[in-house]
This record gives sequence, structure tokens and C-alpha cells, in this order.
Amino acid sequence: MKEEKIILKRPPVVTVLGHVDHGKTTLLDAIRATNVQSREAGGITQRIGASVVKTKNNQEIVFIDTPGHAAFAKMRSCGVNACDLAVLVVASDDGVKPQTRESIKYIKEAQIPFLVAFTKIDLPSARVEVVKKQLAEEGIYLEGLGGDVPFVSVSARNKVGIEELLELILLLSYVSNLEGSPEEKLKAVVIETAKTKAGLTVSAIVKQGKLRVKDEVYVGTVKAKIRGLIDAFGKSVNEILPGYPALILGFEELPPVGGVITDTPETNIKSEEDSQLKEESAASDFKVSLIIKAESQGVLEAILGGIKPEVKIVDFGIGEVTKNDVLMAKTTGSLIFTFGVKVTGEIKKLAESEGVRIEEFDIIYKLFERLDELVSGLEIKEIAKAQILTEFPFDGKRVAGCKMIFGEINIKDKLILKRGEQVLGEVKIISLKKQKQAVSKVGQGEEFGILFTPQFDFKVGDVLVLTSNPASAP
Repeated sequence: MKEEKIILKRPPVVTVLGHVDHGKTTLLDAIRATNVQSREAGGITQRIGASVVKTKNNQEIVFIDTPGHAAFAKMRSCGVNACDLAVLVVASDDGVKPQTRESIKYIKEAQIPFLVAFTKIDLPSARVEVVKKQLAEEGIYLEGLGGDVPFVSVSARNKVGIEELLELILLLSYVSNLEGSPEEKLKAVVIETAKTKAGLTVSAIVKQGKLRVKDEVYVGTVKAKIRGLIDAFGKSVNEILPGYPALILGFEELPPVGGVITDTPETNIKSEEDSQLKEESAASDFKVSLIIKAESQGVLEAILGGIKPEVKIVDFGIGEVTKNDVLMAKTTGSLIFTFGVKVTGEIKKLAESEGVRIEEFDIIYKLFERLDELVSGLEIKEIAKAQILTEFPFDGKRVAGCKMIFGEINIKDKLILKRGEQVLGEVKIISLKKQKQAVSKVGQGEEFGILFTPQFDFKVGDVLVLTSNPASAP
């Protein structure tokens, strides 16, 4: 097979699925020879993108980047539906995990060909044969073990098995006889949307037909006159052919992730989900009111999909926090959560003056953990929180170097020292210092040193919390 050149009608669109931390991003990193992983918070891909890779035989493969965290199920499912085949990544040292099973479910539902890539084979704890048996228990029967699912063992770190993986993808694509002509009616799948300085942007994969600048296209009732197309290499182009990804400029509003782009509008209105979320009645027993601002539509949908019934979503959107967001939060008594969005100094000052709490996140499970904290607060409201970043000695005592996460701490306040959900005890502040200067209070975003008593055995990562009733803290 290595000597026979495979010629495809169009590039295969491939999605890489698997459990969090099983090496999906590192594998793509090795394939593309880019440094994607270092730009990702917590090793979790926070949005779906697409890239074009050329093999040594000058064939092209399009990879859709799909996230590994469970909360991104909707985005990951969309990635499968947009692609021709899948690579199921399973770490050879960790085996089948919850998101592995979830990925298998999506692959089976989409009824697309797939192969298995056993990653991290360079580790001493690798146990590929054991993992193969685990997959058989999930109904995945590999070649040579009573089934026809191809597999390859890879080490992204040592660049082992990468060429074999690409060859296997080309072979599966060739056997699948991929279709998709530029002369057919347009059909493209939305894989990501965002609000940027350039305006609204929509990432899509063309399945058939072609996208052209100046054409009118639709996703349901959402319309766009294409004023710009950017290809996977960042170049401005006039058209995008089947199998290739594109960044589209020209949409009047953001379409849903997973939506199908065509050249004809739909007469029936299908955009009821957003209005339903925004108009949820107060019938539920809400414990937290929340305004959410996210970096992209896909991330926003993932967050909204994981919100519990006890949380009331007052409003949500894409892009920076605005003055209106702060004023709405004050009026409704809501918190503002941001994800991947920077909050300007002006907005922070406004929020502080209006008594509105803004909390920033870039790892999704941290956001959900924080919501769980708020929901299970048992009537004890956290007014302020600081995290311990370091420690240093002073006059025979231990000083905690901290950063305020939200709220304000006054030198007269009594605080609760916590480690995760465990309460270590109540402390009294002896001194507060900011840049070696004694201060009487510290606010959101500020770094400071604090000396408190009693001197509990605190560690980096512990938090100091000001509650509405410290004495009754659990």
C-alpha cells in the first residue's frame, strides 16, 4: 500500500474524538507540526476549528478539532456529523473512559467509518492489549480480534505511527468513495461561530456545492451575503470547494453550531431555543441568577447545555461584558460569568461601584464547579474570595500571597480558610499589604500579602472566603 498512490475525489473530513487528556490535541499537534496545545487552558480544546494537512503523497486531509470534555457533547456530536470518518483516540495507559464511550455512541449514530488510535505508547504504563479487550466490551472489535475496525499505535511525542495513521485515513477514505461535487446544490455544515472585531464569523465545512464571495446563503432563516472567505491557511479566497473548511464573513446574526448552510431560505422559523432559554419562567426554585458572556457560540451552547435547573439564566451572549450587562445584573441581582472573554478595567470599576460580581473562567469544568458551590451554598453567601498563590516567612510566621478572585476584603473582616469543599477554620486578619505597603482593604483582581491568626497549615491553592455569616460556615 505504501508504494501505491491513493487519489481521492476530494479531501476527507476527519474528526478526532476521545476522552479528555487522552492526547487528541497532542496528536493533531504532531500531525500539523503546530503548537496548538500550549495555547489551550487546562489542556482542553475550547472551540472547534479545522485545518488542512498534506501527506507525503501530496494528498490533503481536513481535520476538525473536537473537544474532549463531557460538557462539549453538542459540539463534538456536531463535529461527527460534519465529517466523513473519525479517529477514536484511546490512551494506552488509561483505557476506556466516559468520554470514550460517548464518542463511540456518536460514531455509531453517525454511521461513519472510523479507526482507533492508541496513544501514549511510549509510556512505561502503556497496556495496549488490555485496552483492546476493553474496547471489545464496548462492542468495538478490532482487526485481528474478530472484527474489521482498523487501528494504529502512536506516540505523538516521539512522532511514532503518525505516517501510518495518515495512510490508514487515506485508505479508509478511498474505500468510502467520497462524494461531493462543486456543481451540486450548496450544503455546508457550521462547526463554529464567533463575534470578533471583524464582525460575526462563521466556520464551516463544505460538503457539496461551493461557497463564493457575493453569494447569498442561509442557515434556516438566518441570512448572509458573503463578503469574505478565509481558507484554512488564513488566506482570503473567492471560493471554497467540497471537503474544505472556510471562515465566512457576512452573516447578519450567528447561526447555530451544527446548522446546514444552503443557498435557499427556510420558510419555517426554527430559532425557538434561544428565546425559550431567555424566557424561562420563575416556576423553578432558582438559587442563582446568572448572565453569561462567552467567546463563541459553540462554547456558549456547551455552557448553557450544562446549566442546572436551580440556576436562572437572565441573559447570555457572545463577546465582551458591556455596561448594559452590568446594569442588568444589578437590576436582577445576577452574577456575571465570562468564559474566554477579557473584562476591561472600565467595566470592572463599574461593576465594583454597582456591587456586581464578575467571575472569569477559561476552563469549563471550573465554571460548573463554581456554580455547584453557589447552588449548594446552604444560605451562606460568599461576598468575597481570594486564592493563595504562594507563601513566604515574616517574623517567624507564614504570610500568604494571594489574589482576589472577586469582591473586597477589609482588614476588620473575619475569613473562612477552605481547601476545596473542606473548611479548615475561621481566621482573623492581622495585616494586609499590597506591594509592601500596608492597606486597609483589597479588591477584585488585586494581589496582596495577608497575615492571619490562627496560623492554620494552609497550602497554595487554598482560598480565603468572606461569607455573609462566617460563624455559621459549614
